[in-house]
Amino acid sequence: MPENNTSHRPECIERIRAEARGLKYHPARRLKFIPQPADPEACRYIFSVATGNRWMELGEREPAPKMLFGELWHEGELSILFADTNVGKSVLAVQIGNSIACGKPIAPFAMDAGPAEVLYIDFELSTKQFYQRYTGAEGDHHFTDRFLRAEFRPDIALNDTSSDYDQQIFAGIEYKIRQLNATVLIIDNISCLRGGIENASVALNLIKHLKALKADYNLSILVLAHTPKRRNPGSPISADDMHGSKLLINLADSAFSIGTSAADPHLRYLKQIKQRSTGQVYGEDHVCLCRIIKPGNFLQMQFEGHSPERPHLRTRGLNQHLLAPKVAELAAKGYSQRQISKELCIALGWVNKLMPR
Repeated sequence: MPENNTSHRPECIERIRAEARGLKYHPARRLKFIPQPADPEACRYIFSVATGNRWMELGEREPAPKMLFGELWHEGELSILFADTNVGKSVLAVQIGNSIACGKPIAPFAMDAGPAEVLYIDFELSTKQFYQRYTGAEGDHHFTDRFLRAEFRPDIALNDTSSDYDQQIFAGIEYKIRQLNATVLIIDNISCLRGGIENASVALNLIKHLKALKADYNLSILVLAHTPKRRNPGSPISADDMHGSKLLINLADSAFSIGTSAADPHLRYLKQIKQRSTGQVYGEDHVCLCRIIKPGNFLQMQFEGHSPERPHLRTRGLNQHLLAPKVAELAAKGYSQRQISKELCIALGWVNKLMPR
């Protein structure tokens, strides 16, 4: 009996054969792949087991993690910095990267780690935009050679499928880490990935990639992310406010966020969201206040003390008490209601209610 090669013929050939016979074409059913149970014997080395006392002995021998940016980010951690658009994530990230590369702390945050090779992957700014942030009347800022910025090149052909695209992004990052011997990696930001980080499986895959890089090259990693567009500005910032799957923060070692003060649209605050290497220092009752300034030729955050978070949240009572004098002041200077709305970052209807009568 001749061998049946139906399963090896292309689908278009089978369709033509069926039409020639006057039959309705039915595509062959493909068998689903059924994963086989893992062999416990083959997986016997996945876990290391010891007594609790033995783990205590091993832990005592390991050095305490050194601070890179105070209690917010330590050596060997995968940390996440998230905030709304245009509040200064990139400004702070470059400032932190430059600080680590120089081995000089950003006051008031301690640093007990030495200078390190920092690789800053920039998906946000063009060459000109980066230049404009770090030049001024005094000339250009001189970065140490330990601070290495990588600019994404979309003109390089990459496969157009989500998985292939993201894998090639990580492969390119890994190549540069290996080439430059970097020990600190900053990614600005994870929105560059096509898979969509709100998807739990994509988020899990992202974290796996980052943790593998961290383990393979002994890295400290800081990843920048956004908050949702419709975040409630009257609620304290929490882990739920990071855009994407909550798996990202759940599996990260630490996380912190930048908020904008409702009392002053030019005032920012840093809040500690998650920590494993230290206790919480910059929580809801003790956020760190800061402003974006440019003394000379280096755009940066200037830190101005501490405050509870509550006075900086956009509540109706706070707005009326703090914003009414500002609205009156701008109105006296001849600002229109629309200009006041833009200046204070509040709704036009709210400006109308606060206008002096």
